[in-house]
Amino acid sequence: MGLILLLMFIAVPIVEIMIFIQAGDAFGLWPTVIAVVATAIIGSFLLRTQGLSLLFKAQKNMEQGVFPVKEAFDGLCLVVAGALLLTPGFLTDTIGFLLFVPFVRLGLRTYLATKMTVHHAQGAKGFSTYGEAGPRQRPNDPTVIDGEYEEINPEETAEIEAQENNPDSPWSGKG
Repeated sequence: MGLILLLMFIAVPIVEIMIFIQAGDAFGLWPTVIAVVATAIIGSFLLRTQGLSLLFKAQKNMEQGVFPVKEAFDGLCLVVAGALLLTPGFLTDTIGFLLFVPFVRLGLRTYLATKMTVHHAQGAKGFSTYGEAGPRQRPNDPTVIDGEYEEINPEETAEIEAQENNPDSPWSGKG
């Protein structure tokens, strides 16, 4: 994976420079510069409009008690698209604009879902791990907090406070 990233950091700028040279020869310097600036402006506009729409969909799902997995993935794609569009270059702009297309994100999400393994969590009891015998609870998990609660009636609370403030009451703490 590290080698692939290293090659991308070397190859992408070289390809971008080659495309800039070709575009500069074909269209001239200023039209090429204007095209790069225009793609950044258009990308910022698309990021804002699609990002706000996505945020509203995510909030609606959260209100319904559904974790917005699709919206979270699409949001990540939009962040990457925005970064690519702000990076000068026609190759990065093309990839960035493709990430704004919902159909492309759906295909990418479907592809990545087939490559990922998801482990099931067991809610408030703790996290599950998959061993030979199947799911089991992880013992002594420091992220799990076990506790009890009691609902308190406001009228009873006022009565208890009145008893605590009465010096003759055994509950006053002044004994």
